[in-house]
Amino acid sequence: MKNRTFRKILHYLRPYWLTLVLTVLLALANVAATLAAPYLSGLGIDCIVGAGNVDTERLLRIFLAIGGCIAVASVSQWLVSIASNRIAYHVLADLRRDVFAKFKMLPLRYLDARAYGETASLVITDAEQFSDGLLLGFTQLFTGVATILGVLFIMFFMRWQIALVVVFMTPLSLFAAKFISSRTYSMFGKQSEVRAEQTAFIDEIVGNLKVVKAFSHEEENTKTFEEINTRLQKCSLKAVFFSSTTNPTTRFINACIYALVALSGAFTVLSTGGSAAPFTVGNLSSLLSYSSQYTKPFNEISEVITEFSNALACASRIFTLLCEEEEPSDAENADLGRARGEVALRDLSFSYDPEKKLIEHLNVLAPAGKRVAIVGPTGCGKTTLINLLMRFYDADGGAVTVDGRDVRTVTRKSLRENYGMVLQDTWLKTATVRENLKMGNPEASDGEMIEAAKAAHAHNFILRLPEGYDTVIGNEGTLSQGQKQLLCIARVMLCRPPMLILDEATSNIDTRTELRVQDAFQKLMQGRTCFVVAHRLSTVKGADLILVMKAGTIIEQGTHDELLSRRGFYYELYNAQFAE
Repeated sequence: MKNRTFRKILHYLRPYWLTLVLTVLLALANVAATLAAPYLSGLGIDCIVGAGNVDTERLLRIFLAIGGCIAVASVSQWLVSIASNRIAYHVLADLRRDVFAKFKMLPLRYLDARAYGETASLVITDAEQFSDGLLLGFTQLFTGVATILGVLFIMFFMRWQIALVVVFMTPLSLFAAKFISSRTYSMFGKQSEVRAEQTAFIDEIVGNLKVVKAFSHEEENTKTFEEINTRLQKCSLKAVFFSSTTNPTTRFINACIYALVALSGAFTVLSTGGSAAPFTVGNLSSLLSYSSQYTKPFNEISEVITEFSNALACASRIFTLLCEEEEPSDAENADLGRARGEVALRDLSFSYDPEKKLIEHLNVLAPAGKRVAIVGPTGCGKTTLINLLMRFYDADGGAVTVDGRDVRTVTRKSLRENYGMVLQDTWLKTATVRENLKMGNPEASDGEMIEAAKAAHAHNFILRLPEGYDTVIGNEGTLSQGQKQLLCIARVMLCRPPMLILDEATSNIDTRTELRVQDAFQKLMQGRTCFVVAHRLSTVKGADLILVMKAGTIIEQGTHDELLSRRGFYYELYNAQFAE
């Protein structure tokens, strides 16, 4: 899993390889300048080690050289930060762009099975964690490794015996970091999952706060939130606890290394004092500085490992989404053109869950220009039938045909352009009323738009808005549900498609306005194939064919009068609504 994630990260880094190379070179310059300063400092100490024996001229040159090293280190570090941030946020933008593009290619089956908040968490929280923890830590990791290798080279050059002391103690730091990081990865993965669950729950509750208050469900939601929040707290505490032990553990080991270098170096200074190649106090000072510089990257790397564990867990979730199976392409399919409107369901079978059968071997013929009503109890498959007609889902068996052509052989765009939909749940984009009405027919004139609004009985309330047809609205705002639905109806009337789907299209409209809209619908539906989903059976009396569904199966079909005369399930439904 980790190897696959790393390969995908490298794929995103590939377009920025020049900047990455520049970052590496600048980091090397920073390391070289930083490592040169302690060596020069040791030489300076040797210039003043004896009483009355100060080499002022040489000391001044050393001071200037140290100043140059500090300047190079500072400038290179600044440039490294700029370059690494540039890479990080470009990769973050690319990643979010790909995830957003992936959403458009995913089948509705995937999105319907997951909470919207959980999916949104991938784009916002997980992507941000990935950028901060992995890409921004790359520079720190590379600089740390380069520092370790550079220090070892200099220490072996100066006194290999003392360098061996450092090398023999190093595996303890590596083992501690490895032991802890291997356990924190899974913990951060669990933390990311629970955090997404919490985001999804918050999104659901905030988005449906009116419903929550209407049913006085605040206390239950608080308990649910507390349960999720407690799980997130425990996951986070475990992950942070184990990851935070890395730094103090390596610091303790590094302090032991420093003490051993100081002790062995002091004995070396004493034992080589009168030799031809003495180990001076300046050399010891440099080695002690290098010992601190050698151990410091282990502390930083241990912190980076913590961030890496979190970042890899987030990246793994993102890349799992990007590897999800996409909706089958229909680029090779033919354009349907403007359909006549004959729709048939031939031996159709479909279920959302293979273990739970829903629609099996369904056969329906809707002649062009006829009105077909679909009625039945909740959960019988009415909306599922609409999903299949629009090809939001593909049938598991059998076929849906339009004018004799299987919908799987035509492009989704051309198929859906032939349908006009008015649903119970309205949707308006944040734009002017004019732009919302012309969404399906941008070429329509203002006169046609106004006629459609009048036919839907929306014209009068639009004129009462602050700027009339140029008033900016959205799915949320000051418009009532009924007004939003009237705008959706007007939008379909402006498109005038050959086929209509009306799913409880007048459910949010008062009775008086409904009668007017029904009259407008009668005119709109003339010569068009219409599928009407309704719970109020009074709205489907005039249908040419009524399909009565129960448990995914059509148990009765016929006209209103025919179904009443049979005294079957439809008769019971109708009488139940008009019993009073």
